[in-house]
Amino acid sequence: MNSYYELLLKINPNLADVISEICFECLPCEGVVLAEETRDDEIVLSTTEGTLKVFLTSDCDIEQILFDQRQILLNRGLTEEELGSWEYTFVEKENQDWSKKWKEKWDITRVTDRIVVVPDWLEYQPMPMDIMIKMEPGSAFGTGTHATTQLCMLAIEKYVKEGFRVADIGMGSGILGICAKKFGADYVYGCDIDESVIDIARGNALKNQVVCEFELNTADKVNKKFDFVTANILHNILAEIMPDLLNLMDDGAVMVLSGILDEKKDVVIEAIDNCGLSIVEQNYIDQWISFVVRR
Repeated sequence: MNSYYELLLKINPNLADVISEICFECLPCEGVVLAEETRDDEIVLSTTEGTLKVFLTSDCDIEQILFDQRQILLNRGLTEEELGSWEYTFVEKENQDWSKKWKEKWDITRVTDRIVVVPDWLEYQPMPMDIMIKMEPGSAFGTGTHATTQLCMLAIEKYVKEGFRVADIGMGSGILGICAKKFGADYVYGCDIDESVIDIARGNALKNQVVCEFELNTADKVNKKFDFVTANILHNILAEIMPDLLNLMDDGAVMVLSGILDEKKDVVIEAIDNCGLSIVEQNYIDQWISFVVRR
C-alpha cells in the first residue's frame, strides 16, 4: 500500500469510545488515536483531546456515513452538544507504516492496584499480585483505557468470587469476561450484536489462556442464569433491555451497568426501579457513572 487516509474528526471527548467504535464498524478503519499530548517533563503543553484521528485504508463516502450514524445517535437520545460538531478534514498521506502509528499511542494501563491491562505488542513484567490482561483491540473496543470499562472492572474485582457464572452483554473485545475469569469465575459467557468482534474476543481469551464462551447474540435470547452480569452499553439501550438483563440474574445476583453519562443517569435509574432491582453502589470516573445493582 503506497498511501493511507487520515480523518481528523471534531468530537466531544466524553464520547470518544462510542464514536471510535462507529469508525471501526462503518469505515475502512484500522486504528484510532484518541488524544496526543505534547509534554515538558510532567507538564502538558498541548493536547489534541476532542479531535479523533482515524487511520483509513481506503477512500469512502465519509460525509454520508457520518451523517447517518450521527442521526442514529440523536434518535437514541443523545444531543448535538453531547456528540460534538463532527467537523472533519480528510487527507491522503504517503505510507509511513501507518498501521503501526496508532499502536504507538496505546500504553500499559493500571486500572486498580491489581488489574493491569497490557496491549499485546508491549512487554510487561507483572508484580506478584497483579491480574494482567493482554489485549489486542483490533476492530473491537475495550482496551481498559476508557472510564466506562474501568468502572466495570472495579465492580468485577469487588464482587466476582471463585466459582461464579458471569455474563458480559455487549462484550466488544471480551476484556470484561476475561477479567472476570482471572478473578475466579467458573463460567463466562459474552455476546454482542457486532459480528466483527466475535473472533477478536475469542482471540483475546486465547492470549490470556482463559476459556470464555463468546458468540453473536442478544440478551433476550440467552436462556441461562448468572451470579454476576456486566453491561457496558449506552444509557438508552440499557433502559430498553433492562428486563432482559434482569432475566439473566439468579436470585441474589449482582450486575454492573456502565456506559452512562451522569446527565443521563435518571433514564437508567427509572429502568432499574421498574425492574425491582436495588442499587447497592454507584461510582464515578469523570463524566461517567456506573450502577451496581442486586436482584
